[in-house]
Amino acid sequence: MQELISKANKKALDYLQKAEPTLVGLGLAIDDIPGMEKKMILHAGPPIKWENMSGPLKGAVIGGLIYEGLAKDEDEARKLASSGDIKFEPCHHHSTVGPMAGVVTASMPVWIIKNKAFDNLAYCTLNEGLGKVLRYGAFSSEVIERLKWMESVLAPVLKASLNLSGEIDLKSMIAQIVQMGDEGHNRNKAGTSLFIREIAPYVVMTDFSNEDKSQVLKFMNSNDHFFLNLSMPACKSALDPIANIPYSTIVSIMARNGTEFGIKVSGLGDRWFTAPAEIIDGLFFPGYGMEDANPDIGDSVITETSGIGGFAMATAPAIVQFVGGTPQDAIMYTTSMYEITEDESNIYKMPTMNFRGTPTGIDIMKVIETQILPIINTGIAHKDPGVGQVGAGIVRPPMKCFEDALEAFVEKMAEEGLIK
Repeated sequence: MQELISKANKKALDYLQKAEPTLVGLGLAIDDIPGMEKKMILHAGPPIKWENMSGPLKGAVIGGLIYEGLAKDEDEARKLASSGDIKFEPCHHHSTVGPMAGVVTASMPVWIIKNKAFDNLAYCTLNEGLGKVLRYGAFSSEVIERLKWMESVLAPVLKASLNLSGEIDLKSMIAQIVQMGDEGHNRNKAGTSLFIREIAPYVVMTDFSNEDKSQVLKFMNSNDHFFLNLSMPACKSALDPIANIPYSTIVSIMARNGTEFGIKVSGLGDRWFTAPAEIIDGLFFPGYGMEDANPDIGDSVITETSGIGGFAMATAPAIVQFVGGTPQDAIMYTTSMYEITEDESNIYKMPTMNFRGTPTGIDIMKVIETQILPIINTGIAHKDPGVGQVGAGIVRPPMKCFEDALEAFVEKMAEEGLIK
């Protein structure tokens, strides 16, 4: 059996290492995301019903319904959300990822990323910035107005610019940012800067007004997290090909909806293993504290699943100013992740680790054996809908997800007669 597992895990890592995530377009959710419907809302994490949603996820759903014109205010949105007329499905069930609440609605612009090594696609919305934004559960008029501007100005300008520039190799770009002090999850200064350098010459070549072009460039420049919504689907596109490799114990998805944390394992296909999401230990904005924090939420942990994010914190020591800790802690976090992963990245190399590759391919057996859980750096949403972001910090998944997954794996091996 061990030989079967080892061979399967090597295959999964080979697929992950060979991935070629490439930005190929910008479209609309309703037109491009497989299975998307007008009265469907995609959310982060494993499946969840309206009544079990956390405050920030409910807030984002409310904002999404108002944005779509399906509800005129909060009360109407709540009634519609609880009526059964709106379908709620995980982003991951539609080749999509969404940061924090992860809400995607029909009219939202989405990046289209292609893994050219395996021809699979992944999608993600455009990043709104930090603070009072939809993905953190805020839904005030300023939030909706920004989303409308993103739909009517930002997306068309970027789409036209991308048509002129042609596809953009995200794998090479992520390899560069890892050497420039980004880890690809909560520090995206280098990634955003490189993307602006790549796209800006084509923005100015479009036929839009100078005012529109200036606003687009200023918006990206003022939003250090703009690249996050590119690194996430890049990681998603790289991981999807390993989703159903028999006998593999490598984690193919980690995600959280603000109520539960969920994982999927390559050799166990589409089955979710869930447990209550943890509270994040971090730094809070002035006026907020632990009592305000919602449990862990968002699909952005797809970065850690693929071997960057918290797993690459050693290369981004400045991240501790945002999430807490010391530069030495960042190195320690990365070093410990080698204990639970199958291999090192063959392209994402960290100067602070003597250009060692980032720890890649979380193995559920190693997590259980070592009792070391994946490290995740993440934003903190207020527990109440409508408030927004209140901080950032460090969190780990619940061990129960990995215990249940390993138990299911053993049961499957027994059913196939490979163990007694």
